[in-house]
This record gives sequence, structure tokens and C-alpha cells, in this order.
Amino acid sequence: MNQRTSSDALYVSRRKLSARATPYVFALYMATIMAFLMSLVITAANSGIDNDYLSNALHAYKLAMPVAFLCILFVRPIVIKLVAWTVHPHR
Repeated sequence: MNQRTSSDALYVSRRKLSARATPYVFALYMATIMAFLMSLVITAANSGIDNDYLSNALHAYKLAMPVAFLCILFVRPIVIKLVAWTVHPHR
């Protein structure tokens, strides 16, 4: 490994968060994606796809994203237990 590759790898590892942040990063990514998709679908179902569709969906997303984030933080431990009760452990 040359000096540049070594320093690039070190730079990338410094930018990463600690493993303790995993539940919060997971919740952030999941909430971001799911709230956006649900905002698109629910806006289309409620008011149709018209000239204001994207604006309306983004307006809904502003409320949906923080709510989804908090819900995922709350529900995640419950889901982990449900999965443990449902799925055989890896052997």
C-alpha cells in the first residue's frame, strides 16, 4: 500500500461515525427514504398528480420526516425483539 492510499483510507475512517451511532443513523436513513416515498404516494392518492403535486408532496414530507424518525427510534427495539422471536438464529 502506498502513502496516498494509506492516507485516503485514514481520511475515510475518520469521517465515519462510531458504531454507537448505528441505531440513529439507521433511523435517519430509513425515515428519510420512507417518509419521502410515503409523501409521494399519499399526496398522489389524496389530491392526484397535478401541477402542484411535487410542492404538495414536499410540504407533506416536512412533517412526515421528523415524525418517521422519532417513530423508527421508538419502534426499532420492538421490531428487533419480534424478529428474534420469529427467525432462527444464525448457526
